[in-house]
Amino acid sequence: MVAVPGSEILSAALHVVSQSLLIPVIVGLLLFMGYAIISLGGLLSEYSNRIKIEVNEIKNAIFSMSNPGNPEKITEIIEPLKIPESQKEILTEIAKTTNLNSNTREALARKLIEAEELKIAKSLEKTDIITRLGPTLGLMGTLIPMGPGLAALGAGDIQTLAQAIIVAFDTTVVGLAAGGISYVISKIRRRWYEEYLSNLEALAETILEVMKDATPKTAEATWRSK
Repeated sequence: MVAVPGSEILSAALHVVSQSLLIPVIVGLLLFMGYAIISLGGLLSEYSNRIKIEVNEIKNAIFSMSNPGNPEKITEIIEPLKIPESQKEILTEIAKTTNLNSNTREALARKLIEAEELKIAKSLEKTDIITRLGPTLGLMGTLIPMGPGLAALGAGDIQTLAQAIIVAFDTTVVGLAAGGISYVISKIRRRWYEEYLSNLEALAETILEVMKDATPKTAEATWRSK
């Protein structure tokens, strides 16, 4: 077989690049595994402190907000509700916008909910990345040492081959474990957060509907109320 001119140099450069990635891959896998374990502990802590809201509670809250008597009394209805404090803050912020017209109030509510969605997306981002990249780094950690290992086998160096196989198996296991743990964490949290956002949107829409026909306060009236 005729060698292509320069192919040896390119192959040598490719080999150097490939082997130089082994240490970063191992470091990345260790970081992924460490973060996955920490996130698992955070998930258990979040589960123990999580406020479980039944559908009936949301239904009762909607009925209470639908007939407040006075739109300004909505904040008094929100306070005793058994919902997360972050939800109360957003709903209270919407309920206090009596000096805005309905379109502006809806824009503000939409922005507040979008900010909450962005916060949730950021909290899921890291575990989602590990779910995808963990097995990928594990596969890279499997293939990189196998090249020198097979070369050592051809030279009769069984010790080097055994060491390469150990590294290959270890990186595969760690990559799959980090990805699997992160997948479970993301799956559970995503279900929690979807329920959280669903409740928030339902309550926010109720407040907006109640306040839709409310007359906006003038700037002078707002100043006097302060």
